[in-house]
Amino acid sequence: MTYRSITCRAAAAAFALAGMTAAQAADTKPVRFILVGDSTMATASGYGDAFCARVIRADTCINLAKGGRSSGSFRAEGRWNEVQGLLKGSAAYRATYVLIQFGHNDQPGKPGRSTDLKTEFPVNMARYVDEVKALGATPVLVTPLTRRSFKDGKLENNLQPWANVIRTVAQDKKVPLLDLNADSVAAVQAMGPDEADTLAVAPKPAALPAPAGSAATVEPQGAAKSAFDYTHVGAKGAAYFARMVEREIKAAIPAIATEFRPEEGQ
Repeated sequence: MTYRSITCRAAAAAFALAGMTAAQAADTKPVRFILVGDSTMATASGYGDAFCARVIRADTCINLAKGGRSSGSFRAEGRWNEVQGLLKGSAAYRATYVLIQFGHNDQPGKPGRSTDLKTEFPVNMARYVDEVKALGATPVLVTPLTRRSFKDGKLENNLQPWANVIRTVAQDKKVPLLDLNADSVAAVQAMGPDEADTLAVAPKPAALPAPAGSAATVEPQGAAKSAFDYTHVGAKGAAYFARMVEREIKAAIPAIATEFRPEEGQ
């Protein structure tokens, strides 16, 4: 064997080793989650922080959801700029998943926030998807968490039209869908109004009137949630729905199942 062939083989082996090392290094990078949505996902009134607490490396889960925001106002206020800035710095992560959930404040009767169900809401959601993809991350669309308003023993799902739009956008854009609306409706209907009331921010007052059926709650922008209602969740509700979203994302993207803490008893 000539000196030249030995040198070439050594160089090839070194190159292969370097490539293997780079691949192994990439595998050690964390996965990042960014949460974008309204108060049902936000800190203190939604499930977002409880979801992040389920991630093994909780510091790589960023909850940017904000109360009172719609698919339109979240962008109009410049909040989406922060998300895009984070996505431009993705080299330190193996993958970034952006969970996007709107619908509650896109409903009619909310000046400055409501969006048209046919002409604006689908365009807004599709634009979020396209921009996340363009920055090398994975958009994950989430249908809106149900309200817990019952009428004659049946849960009123007035968010279904918005959930349907999100399902269509996810299908058209071929991106993962977490059908939180369908799953939360089924779960809350099964538990009934009394148990569902225990998921709220605060205990239900004895004199609270019954929910107004299909009427959408007009939520003040960014107002702190400290009283009982049928939309927002306290610690129990946050933990319950965070686990639901965790199960949904594991089913939709099996490769990230190991990014979450083991369930109790496992």
